[in-house]
Amino acid sequence: MNPRLKVRLGAAALALTAAFLWSTYYLFVLGVSPAARPSAVLFYPFLGGGAGYAAWVIARGEGSLLARSFAQPSAYARVGLLLVMQLSVLAATYLTGPVDASLLSLLGDIVVTPLVVALLVAGNRAELGTPWFVAGAGLSIVGGTLAIAGGRGPSAIHDLGWLVVVGVPLSVAFFFVLSARAGTKVPLSVVVAQSMLAAAVGSCALAPLLPGGVPGVLTVSAAALLLLLVNGLVSFFLAPLLYFRSIESAGLVFPPMLMTGIPVFTLLLSAVVLGLSPPLLGVLGVPVAAAGGVLALVAGARGSSTR
Repeated sequence: MNPRLKVRLGAAALALTAAFLWSTYYLFVLGVSPAARPSAVLFYPFLGGGAGYAAWVIARGEGSLLARSFAQPSAYARVGLLLVMQLSVLAATYLTGPVDASLLSLLGDIVVTPLVVALLVAGNRAELGTPWFVAGAGLSIVGGTLAIAGGRGPSAIHDLGWLVVVGVPLSVAFFFVLSARAGTKVPLSVVVAQSMLAAAVGSCALAPLLPGGVPGVLTVSAAALLLLLVNGLVSFFLAPLLYFRSIESAGLVFPPMLMTGIPVFTLLLSAVVLGLSPPLLGVLGVPVAAAGGVLALVAGARGSSTR
């Protein structure tokens, strides 16, 4: 087997597993509503994910690096992006439903991330210009557009709600690219652990501004609390851990393309668990977007470098 293809297949397995874990986020959020208010839904997953990452970092002997990372001012730009990302995704989930929210994240991965990579990471630009990658990105964009057009997302968004349409893709792209860049200097596990823990503190500070406020954080039921903490371990610890492992293996360009798996898995889980039946146009858009990820795999395998 082509060694480059072997690396890409391993990275694809990690990225697609992460995509599946991320797709469960929307079900957790809808599953605890209305028992848990948005202020609690923002805070507790960060707490669960941060605790998981802290335990992972300490077990790897990187606790001192984590402690020092809190003194770096540049780290808080990533924390801000992470908070904006989760606030936007949470708002999109409530406003547009799980499938459309996942597709907004997808646009961040397959459209905005390559542009950010081209601007900030010179070593990855060559792959972005290959015909295979352009074709894959084009298919993903078309598929995502079809799926969004077929859903109820646009009709459900009004006034300031349109901020989520911009906030989700931009924050997704910049958070993951800046985190990956920071991971060239210190272990990525330390970078993401610091972001998760600081975001948990930040979400506490934001609680008075969110529906439910501080009482919503303090009075959540035991069952909802357990679900939110498990959500944190799944979507805020395991998923990014696998995703960044994929980036370490295959670079910054290819893994985001595999996030086409998020709306695919979300669509399936929504149908099986929630009993939602998406329109035909939305269903047709998902495999088109997924085909774009396959072309991106081919683009990487035909290239000359794994980074």
